[in-house]
Amino acid sequence: MTERVTSNVTDTALIFEGGGMRASYTSAVVVELLRAGIHIDWVGGISAGSSNTVNYLTRDAVRARTSFVEFSADPRMGNVRTWVRGKGLFNAEYIYETSGHPGQALPFDFAAYQANPATMAIGSFRMSDGEMVYWGKSDTPDLVSLMKRVRASSTMPVLMPPVTIDGVDYIDGALGPTGGIALDAARAAGYQKFLVILTQPRTYVKPPLRNERLYGRWFRRTPAVVDALIRRPARYNATREELFELEREGRAMLFVPETMPVTNGERSVAKLQAAHELGLAQVRRELPAWREFLGLPR
Repeated sequence: MTERVTSNVTDTALIFEGGGMRASYTSAVVVELLRAGIHIDWVGGISAGSSNTVNYLTRDAVRARTSFVEFSADPRMGNVRTWVRGKGLFNAEYIYETSGHPGQALPFDFAAYQANPATMAIGSFRMSDGEMVYWGKSDTPDLVSLMKRVRASSTMPVLMPPVTIDGVDYIDGALGPTGGIALDAARAAGYQKFLVILTQPRTYVKPPLRNERLYGRWFRRTPAVVDALIRRPARYNATREELFELEREGRAMLFVPETMPVTNGERSVAKLQAAHELGLAQVRRELPAWREFLGLPR
């Protein structure tokens, strides 16, 4: 157990972007960081990045991969029928609040999560007033509280129902001021060096919101959500530009997918597996440069 309770990088924040099933590609980063014995003392994520975050903290490489590859074949993952019944196109209650329990399809090693000394932040968007909320270990004393917050961080608008925590409704953290990249949380924690795992290629620019009227009707009782949806593309693009500038200054190391062969809603195990393999190959090529950036021996 001693290997679970030490960190060997303490001056750099590890940040995982979301992106739904695009995390099949970036979950390879979790796998390879763990294989290489790189244990960073602060890790944060939003949406699917929150799943990568907590899997990294358990040091469970198998779960990191399975979460975004083989698990997609589970018939309880959700579909149009579950969406019509109000459970979501992705059946979030099952994915996050059932499957992680002992004896279930995707058991989560909560003891390992607790034993890891690293600090964490997972972010979600408060629907009532548009505030971004980050939760850490003090907010997650048990498996139920942790997985409910990972679910809240990952709740894609319209496709999944909001999550209520302590009487307050939350939705996908990608609606926050950075567009879904927890750079603000890392800075608030005092970090000035960043290893950031992105899920879109370098040339990607998020286009303006389509179907604004539809969202306006759907979220008519929570105008802060509509405003955030409209503003998200500009916020997201601005954060990426900021990261590219930090990269040029030598203050950030970015993992930017060379290609992204799957969409956020992909369910084909074969396609997700292929994306994961591409991610593994890219991480292995880039890992020596990461070691140098992190001050670790090559």
